Amino acid sequence: MLNIIVLATRNTNKVTEIKALLKDAPVEIKCLADYGPLPPVVEDKETFEENAYKKALHYAKVLGLPCLGDDSGLEVDALDGRPGVLSARYAGENATDLEKCDKLLKEMAGKTNRKARFHCVLSLATPGGPALTWESSCEGEIIEERRGESGFGYDPVFYYAPLRKTFAQLSMEEKNLVSHRGKAMAEFAREIDKVLVWLRQRLMEQKPPKPDHEQFENDDWSKHLKG
Repeated sequence: MLNIIVLATRNTNKVTEIKALLKDAPVEIKCLADYGPLPPVVEDKETFEENAYKKALHYAKVLGLPCLGDDSGLEVDALDGRPGVLSARYAGENATDLEKCDKLLKEMAGKTNRKARFHCVLSLATPGGPALTWESSCEGEIIEERRGESGFGYDPVFYYAPLRKTFAQLSMEEKNLVSHRGKAMAEFAREIDKVLVWLRQRLMEQKPPKPDHEQFENDDWSKHLKG
């Protein structure tokens, strides 16, 4: 159990990215899809940190395993920080990535301030509640049309000036080096040895006590038998 960390997501794109980032870490990475149907968690908090922790704790309790929750989103200055924590549901609960980008581009029509950033918070929770947190951001701007076929979400409209490309024009390796999630996960990976020590301590503290067998030592069980 100490070497298993479950990603609290069913987003296959996120799972692929995170597994690539942690490929050298001495842990077995699993995701929710590895465990079949599970009770869902409602992401109703107002900050990335609160939502990441809520997801991580929810599934850690359900599975009895350490879980890593990731909550991330796009913050656009001209939209007062929207879509923010609602990034995944900005265009509707089941909206496609294309629909999300289209809604954003319509809202940005005529805006001169195109500054935006992706923000990510990671929360590693144990079934008993304690958690560790990492976070990072990546600055960019919203362009006026989609570019690129890679990535997911708002990647095709998020332009990263240092590489002169949108996130959707970057390879996974390039994106993982500069993205919000990539930088947060890199910090997590650098601290993995300390993380495993922390997990071991927390899980031992939360382990249910062994039954006290002394109460049975002088009990004559024969008198409880019938027939």
